[in-house]
Amino acid sequence: MTEATDPRRRVVHNVEKNRYDVFFDDELAGFAEYIERDNDTDFIHTEIDDPFAGKGLGGVLARQAIEDVIARGRTVTAHCPFIRGWLNKHPEYDAASSRTRTSACRR
Repeated sequence: MTEATDPRRRVVHNVEKNRYDVFFDDELAGFAEYIERDNDTDFIHTEIDDPFAGKGLGGVLARQAIEDVIARGRTVTAHCPFIRGWLNKHPEYDAASSRTRTSACRR
């Protein structure tokens, strides 16, 4: 998974930690944690480290993580407010996602 418009931004599915990692210039810049239940991937927390803020990494991370989940034939649930907000702005993913009203995002 890479972002075609900027090769410095890269997203990797870190299966061992149940998260997607985003890198900027090969340095870990943030992650989106999830829990898998049955055929559902529930995003529970997303974080971008302060030195990488403002580089668009959160959106890159959200898009690529969600697209990977869908490509694996799974549905998306977003308990994390960031992922939920991102999905609200991208209705093209409505068919694969269920957004929850719960505002909890584990830190």
